[in-house]
Amino acid sequence: MIFTAALGLRMFFVQLVSRGSGIPVESELVSPGCNIASHLPATAARQPDKAAMFLPRGTGADGRLRWEELSFRELDELSNRYASGLESVGVERGTRTVLMVKPSAEFFGLVFALFKLGAVVVMIDPGMGSAALKKCLRETEPEAFIGIPVAHVARLLFRSSLGSLKTIVTVGTRWFWGGHKLNTLEANSDPAWKMKETKPEEVAAILFTSGSTGIPKGAVYTHGMFDAQVRMLREMYRFSSDEVDLPTFPLFALFDPALGMTAVIPDMDARKPGSADPAKLVDAITAHGCTNMFGSPALLRNLGRYGRTENVQLPTLRRVLSAGAPARTDVLEEVAAMLTDEAQIFTPYGATEALPVAHIGSAEILGETAEMTEQGAGICVGRPVDGAQVRIIDIRDDVIEGWSEELLVGPGEVGEITVVGPMVTEMYWARPERTSLAKIMDGVSVVHRMGDLGYFDEAGRLWMCGRKDHRVTTELGDLFTVPIERMFDTQEGVRQSALVGIGLSGYEDPVLLVEVDEAGAKRGEELVEELLVFAQRDEKTRRVERIVLYPGRFPVDVRHNAKIVRESLKTWADERLS
Repeated sequence: MIFTAALGLRMFFVQLVSRGSGIPVESELVSPGCNIASHLPATAARQPDKAAMFLPRGTGADGRLRWEELSFRELDELSNRYASGLESVGVERGTRTVLMVKPSAEFFGLVFALFKLGAVVVMIDPGMGSAALKKCLRETEPEAFIGIPVAHVARLLFRSSLGSLKTIVTVGTRWFWGGHKLNTLEANSDPAWKMKETKPEEVAAILFTSGSTGIPKGAVYTHGMFDAQVRMLREMYRFSSDEVDLPTFPLFALFDPALGMTAVIPDMDARKPGSADPAKLVDAITAHGCTNMFGSPALLRNLGRYGRTENVQLPTLRRVLSAGAPARTDVLEEVAAMLTDEAQIFTPYGATEALPVAHIGSAEILGETAEMTEQGAGICVGRPVDGAQVRIIDIRDDVIEGWSEELLVGPGEVGEITVVGPMVTEMYWARPERTSLAKIMDGVSVVHRMGDLGYFDEAGRLWMCGRKDHRVTTELGDLFTVPIERMFDTQEGVRQSALVGIGLSGYEDPVLLVEVDEAGAKRGEELVEELLVFAQRDEKTRRVERIVLYPGRFPVDVRHNAKIVRESLKTWADERLS
């Protein structure tokens, strides 16, 4: 109740009060009466014939991929027609709408149509598993469902969780489930339809987290938050209107029209970035002269290896952005070798609940911090971005009712990373207990607890030491995952490692699970013995006395294919070793 009341006060005062400590007043970052979709018609008015996106349309007789071009004017008009049609069947301001459509002209047109209507877009990863999907659908109580045929088949399986549905729209062939067809709605739309005016604090979307640390949570995004993110990204990376982007994560592609950039939608399964064909990615970059690219570390790993073996260069790229999990040094080195000397790989740090928080470029990583990472310093995620106030607090697992300076740790001490800023979500949808655990009220500001552990170095750079929930709690104190793992990851035969604890909390035994490469698999227990000897050479690793070779690959998250699902590994280790 205390948090809810304070949150209401914040909504009232948000336009009046500065964030403090150098943080800009929100009104400087958010336009009154803003609608995040307003960037699209503004861009269409400035450069109507410029390509908003290129979409893959199969291969021609020569075996080359064919592309469909959609201009900013066409995308703007398409979203208007969709908005008009959806409004005619009851989708309106505030309507919670599940959208399950593959990256396509329809997908992007629908997202902007829903934003223009003032509806609430509900984005859920279909690969999260049936139990989690059912829970997320039940929590959001959607009133509309828009999806491709296979999504509607899944919807019928979860009909008990969708009693709130009033409007059903099919993109593509509609079979036996009734409802409306998108192409029919478009055909009967009003060409003079006008976008709704929304307020900065109005909910624009519910975006679910990856679920790598439990059941996914719905982060509530407002129009003002989206607008602030666009402005912060433009300032961070100096995007210009002549740029062409290859966004391998569909949600990032939504920023391109707002930034005035052309988006090249890659020919890949967006649900499996780690399986994307690097040759197709290179073809797309080369064919359209892409200047920017966004990809998860798993995707970049394959791209870098392909570039090394095929001697590929990508001279048009000015920057590569990677997020979803920390990228390994060897991945950065291989991808950087494909770029010009002026280009960099940037690794913005953040989460679904708060992005961007900090960032750093590959020049600084490879030239300075990578060596420190290999020595157990953790992973440097750079300096806080303008507009974000980042502070480190004591490691606690309980609710913190209100902010106090006494929460802060000393210089260089590891604690939980927190952030305040206009891009920070203020609540999870229908999860008050999770909201209370993740948020702290500081006057009228909401402090988000990242759930990550880290510290600041003397240069003002932020270092990440792993998830708070993943630390190993022993009788002699806590062990942090990332610093220890990255030391072992440097050893020959190790593809990657994961530190888990088995036993009761506070009395856990640390166990290092190792995913081996081909050479490591051949050496077997000999490798284990060498790693145990290595562990005794450094104080940070000396308490790791149990090392086990994991059979096969570690389980990873469904969104980026990069985050290790440690909960599964912990269960496996418990069953095997307890």
